[in-house]
Amino acid sequence: MYTILAINPGSTSTKVAIYQDDKAVRELTLRHSTEELAPFAGVLDQFDFRKQIILDAMKEAGVTLSDIDAVIGRGGLIKPVKSGVYEVNETMIDDIRHRPVGQHASNLGALLAYDIAREAGAKAYMADPVVVDELQDVARITGHPDIERVSIFHALNQKAMARAYAEKRGVRYEDLNLIVVHLGGGISVGAHRKGEVIDVNNALDGEGPFSPERAGGLPALAVAKWAASGKYDIRQIAKFINSRGGFVAHFGTNSAMEISKRAEEGDQRAALVQDAMCYNVGKAVGAMATVLKGQVDAIILTGGIAHDKYVCKYIGDMVSFIAEVVVMPGENELEALAGNALRVLEGKLTPRVYE
Repeated sequence: MYTILAINPGSTSTKVAIYQDDKAVRELTLRHSTEELAPFAGVLDQFDFRKQIILDAMKEAGVTLSDIDAVIGRGGLIKPVKSGVYEVNETMIDDIRHRPVGQHASNLGALLAYDIAREAGAKAYMADPVVVDELQDVARITGHPDIERVSIFHALNQKAMARAYAEKRGVRYEDLNLIVVHLGGGISVGAHRKGEVIDVNNALDGEGPFSPERAGGLPALAVAKWAASGKYDIRQIAKFINSRGGFVAHFGTNSAMEISKRAEEGDQRAALVQDAMCYNVGKAVGAMATVLKGQVDAIILTGGIAHDKYVCKYIGDMVSFIAEVVVMPGENELEALAGNALRVLEGKLTPRVYE
């Protein structure tokens, strides 16, 4: 029996699971408010804080470092890679620490896995990082040669839910055309064509729908004027776009549950902004339907906010004419991570080498 530690640091939570083969023996989700994370200047500064949470979870579960056979973390903002499982190596660690593509909590996944695995004398892995890149060439081009679209999205959850849907239907993921919507602190909408995500909004750097934390797509000239005003430096502007936009900017909270509750209790502003988020998601789904030329087998709504029935109904009412809307709430990323690690340990899957 193999014991696997799975780690998924998100923008608003740290999720940890201990698996024995394919059975979870301990799962823990610790949510972090905007105020709790405010003292940390950057994502990497949260390393010790998040590591201690993980070690505490192991202690509560009665699991010691010597029990661990593998540690697998959510992949972060490294250079673009193919979908799959990677063994964490020094090259990857160096890139995350010194040459990250961007700043996000997912960058901590490989760092935490590597550090804990080294202490445990085990191997460290990551799977389907947020920089999985399967974009078709035409999707990369913008209206200016200095700027190219890049693939940054919730690859782990989108891929896992797409495969789970295919398995439930008794077909191969590679035989389906799907639109997968991850609804979380950030929102990504991906067009999956026969097993590849050929187009998806950059869910971190200002594309697509706004979300609890992201500003989403903004009018370009208005942003340029904002940036040139001298009121903010580039670091502040980056935070407005990818961590302090959306609900945080409007209401000072990243909690979709709180905004939903306010709306239910009659807060008209909260209701309008929540509707606007859903409206923008629906528009993005419509755009991805055109990418797939209308040949869509299903639209999958997933992520933490997919637990909200109102949100799913609003989006569903907009897009159900395209294809069946299937709600698969939650991330299920810990299960996906552990499953990938188990396949490696059992010799059913050979990890890729990060170079």
